[in-house]
Amino acid sequence: MREVVLMGGGKIGAIITEMLSSSGDYIVTVVDRKSEQLAKFYDKPNVKTAVVDATNKEDLLSVLHGKFAVLSACPYDITKYIAQAAAEAKVHYLDLTEDVACTQLVKELAVNADSAFIPQSGLAPGFITIVTAELARHFDTLKNVHMRVGALPIYPSNSIKYNLTWSTEGLINEYCQPCEAIVNGAHTMVPPLEELETFSLDGVTYEAFNTSGGLGTMCETLKGKVENLNYRTVRYPGHRDIMKTVLNDLGFKDRQPLLKEIFESSIPSTDQDVVLVFVNVSGMKDGRLVQKTYSNKIYGQTINGTFWSAIQITTASGICGVLDLLSDGKLPTKGLVKQEDVKFDDFISNRFGQYYAMREGTQEKQMNSNAA
Repeated sequence: MREVVLMGGGKIGAIITEMLSSSGDYIVTVVDRKSEQLAKFYDKPNVKTAVVDATNKEDLLSVLHGKFAVLSACPYDITKYIAQAAAEAKVHYLDLTEDVACTQLVKELAVNADSAFIPQSGLAPGFITIVTAELARHFDTLKNVHMRVGALPIYPSNSIKYNLTWSTEGLINEYCQPCEAIVNGAHTMVPPLEELETFSLDGVTYEAFNTSGGLGTMCETLKGKVENLNYRTVRYPGHRDIMKTVLNDLGFKDRQPLLKEIFESSIPSTDQDVVLVFVNVSGMKDGRLVQKTYSNKIYGQTINGTFWSAIQITTASGICGVLDLLSDGKLPTKGLVKQEDVKFDDFISNRFGQYYAMREGTQEKQMNSNAA
């Protein structure tokens, strides 16, 4: 059995632990700085716990010693300490961050690393990147690559039409930071919350707008190969305008800790959610302008007797699936491993990746090709 360390015992950490420990192939040491976060893991088979502050280098290195890998499910501002310790301990490293600055640090650490560094292994970036790379490889030349993801309440009941479903810090961060894109062939930065668009899927109307981090390393990978590349977060109509007012007009962009406190005391969380994944790629194939599309909705479900939300399942299955592929020798074991290096077929056939399978039909039916 592989011994791994999971940093962070919150909502996402709980399902990662469940998936890995119940597989029978991993012993998971769950680490958190708060002992109360670890209580739910006591007496679980194949699970150990440790109270450690990730910013304490000596304690963190002690926990990592001799382990196969460390997985970070901590807030983005803590991830850098874990990545640095992983490099020193020479253990494989995986994280869920969408933060651009954090990923840049991970890329630098990976240059001379004796282990694999696999950042952005969740939903977006993560699975969305794996899907996009699979669609893109079928073209001779690329024109437009549009990546859209939303984690949404099934029953929105407030004015912002949103409930907290994942990290509040991560949510605010992606709404505030500049966003990477390729526009007319040039790698550039675009402002968050802009370039609003609306579309309908299965009879439901959505809006989408720029947010930070969802592209992962795709700008670097597709630079010089695509005319336009962008990532936008999906919400119900009206959400973007309210968030622009809160962040820009009321100044909460510069008071993020206070906004986090307000959000968590005023906006209910929910496990009745749906994750929407939509990728649209167009380009030339055999002399014709062609479009290929991937569309999927994932809902919460019961796993091992416990109900888990869609965002928990999609995030956890992303990082657990990639860990499995690394353990099975299907990914490089040294240096930086990008999400676009993960083969779609390997991932979707993996025991964890299979949680992305459609509720109806087959995975192949999600990939549609049309003449544009």
